[in-house]
Amino acid sequence: MGLVSLLKKRNRKLLFTTPSHSQKYFIFHKFRQFYKYDISETDAYEPQAALEDAQTKASKIYGTKYTYFLTNGSTSGIVAAVLACTNRGDKVLIWDKAHQSHLNAVKLAGCTPVYYSLPHIKDWGVPGKTTPELIDIKGVKAVIVTSPTYEGIVSDIEALKNICKKNNAFLIVDEAHGALYPFSDKLPQSAVNIADFTIQSLHKTAGGLNPTALLHVNCDINACDAISMINTTSPSYPLLASIEANISFLNSSRGRKKIDKLVTTITDLKTNIKNIEFGGDDITKILIKHTNLSGFDLSEKLYNEFNIEDEKTNSVSTMLLCGIGTDEKKLEQLFKSLSKI
Repeated sequence: MGLVSLLKKRNRKLLFTTPSHSQKYFIFHKFRQFYKYDISETDAYEPQAALEDAQTKASKIYGTKYTYFLTNGSTSGIVAAVLACTNRGDKVLIWDKAHQSHLNAVKLAGCTPVYYSLPHIKDWGVPGKTTPELIDIKGVKAVIVTSPTYEGIVSDIEALKNICKKNNAFLIVDEAHGALYPFSDKLPQSAVNIADFTIQSLHKTAGGLNPTALLHVNCDINACDAISMINTTSPSYPLLASIEANISFLNSSRGRKKIDKLVTTITDLKTNIKNIEFGGDDITKILIKHTNLSGFDLSEKLYNEFNIEDEKTNSVSTMLLCGIGTDEKKLEQLFKSLSKI
């Protein structure tokens, strides 16, 4: 099966997966004609100056010292953050089951990884929170924390920042799955105004195109040099422009209302389904389990009988990812399907 055939086939499913726009929700409709906006770095319109202006406006929206647009996913933000705040030979504390970009960033910076383990939430089959005692280790230059986890478990970032400050370590938060947090008080608190570096994937829950992301900086380190070390010198301006449009939409009254509506609709769904148990701290990650089914059996039943594709499954539970592109009709179909199981 070729790539075109694969994409056409997958588009027939009801997707509760990354990216959250699910191939149907467009924040900036003109990007259907992507090639019209694909300009050169040497273009007479000075796109670099426009990019810097857009990033400055974004930092004001988020309340950060710097916000950088990324077109190589949160992975590039993690790598850039580690490169920016460490020197060769430094120690960096990372979760032993973290995304591979965390260890790769440490290796690329010539640093030494030090590992910590997260508690396991047995009832759900998922990793738990990062707590202050887990990262209270002296002699490390930086600490990388994943919050929220893939399944929507959120850590107390303020408490973690206090520990890092005590130990003179930078706090880097992988908030890839929390890009909606700064735009709704109905969602967990974002790390963007707390951690030294926060990385968010717009494409996971915020409706962005793959692999658009953001690097937020709240310390006095300018990450431009670090980003330039790992980025292409031929950036995709259509993707960069889509990031600007994405942030503008999220920060608009229309965008915020859409996020609140998403949260309200999922809350109603959870309230009215009695045969399914819900978990997690982030309501946009619908973490579910069934008394008489394993997570894998539940996932298979949703896929084969109800045409629903989930994001991630383990032996106990299944997680369906929602975002800005998850509309009421889609959630209504999920409600009907779960009610029948």
